[in-house]
Amino acid sequence: MRMSERHKMLAGEPYHANDPELVAEQGLTAAWLARYNAALGQPVSVWRTLLAERLGALGEGSIVRPPFHCDYGWNIRLGSRVFVNFSCVFLDVAQVGIGDDTRIGPNVQIYTAEHPLDPVLRRSGQESGRPVTIGSNVWIGGGAIILPGVSIGDDAVVGAGSVVTHDVPAGARVAGNPAHPQGG
Repeated sequence: MRMSERHKMLAGEPYHANDPELVAEQGLTAAWLARYNAALGQPVSVWRTLLAERLGALGEGSIVRPPFHCDYGWNIRLGSRVFVNFSCVFLDVAQVGIGDDTRIGPNVQIYTAEHPLDPVLRRSGQESGRPVTIGSNVWIGGGAIILPGVSIGDDAVVGAGSVVTHDVPAGARVAGNPAHPQGG
């Protein structure tokens, strides 16, 4: 039996993002995001109700401040008491998992999507994704970018504006482009 492009995507295999099923899912997400982002002035309870409609998991007390942007939503799993500030972008073609009590500053971008480095494959429209895992009690400063396949351990700190290209161990402090360990 041939795997659908969606199943390939979820398995981390090369897939075509312009597949009709995936395009339809992105359309549903775009409509949901329009409603969610229009709720900026509404109470947090309204935000949580809307988040629960589309996210893969929404832990107790977790919130994402609109505006927010993602590909699908159902590939995002938030633990309890997660706070995601304004204007974050999660490209969730693979799972984005965020542990309890993690704080994410404004304009943070989390990418799971990858495009081939080979120009022939890139022209073919193939892409793939690798999950991003962020532990518990992590602080990610505003404007940071987390690249595909990165894991950030519990209690880590990522400095504002950092580009995280490799795993960050538990308790580490990293900053810069590319992010590297900081003293202290």
